[in-house]
Amino acid sequence: MAKKVLIIATNYGSWGEELQAPWDACKKAGFEVTLATPQGKKPLPFQISVDPDFVDGVQNIKTNPKEVCDRCKELVDGEEWAHPLKFSEVNMADYDAIALTGGPGAMLDMCNCWELHKLIMDAYKSGKIVAALCYAVSTLVFLRDPENDYKSIVFGKKICAHPRAWDFYGPGMAMSYELYGATPDNCGTNVITPGFLWPIEDLVRDAVGPNGACIARINASREDPQVYYDHPFITGTSVESSIAYGDMIVKVLNSL
Repeated sequence: MAKKVLIIATNYGSWGEELQAPWDACKKAGFEVTLATPQGKKPLPFQISVDPDFVDGVQNIKTNPKEVCDRCKELVDGEEWAHPLKFSEVNMADYDAIALTGGPGAMLDMCNCWELHKLIMDAYKSGKIVAALCYAVSTLVFLRDPENDYKSIVFGKKICAHPRAWDFYGPGMAMSYELYGATPDNCGTNVITPGFLWPIEDLVRDAVGPNGACIARINASREDPQVYYDHPFITGTSVESSIAYGDMIVKVLNSL
């Protein structure tokens, strides 16, 4: 039978490729995919994440290939992402894996969301694959296990993190959450944050503890992406590793 994957996205601003790449990888593999968001509304990408001319202000590189931008817009403008479930409507028992997708909005409505924490804990306790990319890794950091002295569920694990050196942090680095495809009833949020909300590398280093490891390679690239599998967790660094993240989910599920 086809593997069933629950794909999770924020309603406050995905990074286009970080949802598109694992979505397309799982679909191509023949998996049954279900999309869920906090509000049950279509997940929308940051405007800048579907702009092929956008230049990352920290790394000074263009991050969005045109073909990726075109595909993300196709998905937003079409029906595939149009009718996600709410987290509260999902039963993890129906799926083989849960895959969290990134974007700065993940730190606003995913990282400390009770309904999402419950889904992840259900997957974790039943030995199912739990995957997270970029800033969605914050959700794993803040999910604590009452059966392990309330340590993070990634305690003792090897986990990828968006590098501190890549964070938008400093004068002129405020983040506004303008979304592609926004409508009056699905407009995201008008919040502006002073750079990225959480320093994920620092949080992951603390969460994994002395016997774990945080992988935060500043030289990760499309040609040399960073994804790691430490059962049951698959984690990836950032947008450059989106394709590798999707491919790893497929590879691991096909091996089980």
